[in-house]
Amino acid sequence: MRLMMRATLGLALTTGLIAASRPAFYAPAKTETIVFAGGCFWGVQSVFQHTKGVVSATSGYAGGTAAKPSYEEVSSGQTGHAESVKVVFDPSQVSYEQLLKIFFSVVHDPTQLNRQGPDVGTQYRSAVFYLTDEQKQATEAYIAQLTSSHVYKQPIVTQVAKLKEFYRAEAYHQNYAELHPDQPYIAINDAPKVEHLKKAYPQLYTDKLASHE
Repeated sequence: MRLMMRATLGLALTTGLIAASRPAFYAPAKTETIVFAGGCFWGVQSVFQHTKGVVSATSGYAGGTAAKPSYEEVSSGQTGHAESVKVVFDPSQVSYEQLLKIFFSVVHDPTQLNRQGPDVGTQYRSAVFYLTDEQKQATEAYIAQLTSSHVYKQPIVTQVAKLKEFYRAEAYHQNYAELHPDQPYIAINDAPKVEHLKKAYPQLYTDKLASHE
């Protein structure tokens, strides 16, 4: 991706204080959270925003060392972050395993090392940043299944790592694909992914766009 573009008052106050103390990647008990990286986050966010059961999909940065990095810093490839999307979902509507299927078959090509399509660099790497041991085990098991089934001709290079921190990307990156459907990059690289989701997983596709945090 390019740099140039690219019900009382007391109770309410207490609730606000509790919410403010929670980690950035916190989700209520009825939902779960996972962070996916699969190239430019515009397309990744768009696909998951159109997935039933996804409560929110937020573009941001994960997997690096610098605190609160900017888009320009991440794009330099020097911070170690990957363009990522934090997905908060309702497991009663869509399972984590179904999200994995969408990630590996619709969102991106997991055999491309440190790149995705026209975008090159470690910031565009394939990665799953898990929050729980169950997510880690499920992800590793699914990759092993894809590998043993020879779904891809080339080895899967997806990084599976514990999420340390997720930094929300700048406001202009949120809902980017939806707001700029006629931009050539979106029309060529991202819109087809949403169409693929609609055709491959019609039972999981929705026109109702999930929010972003």
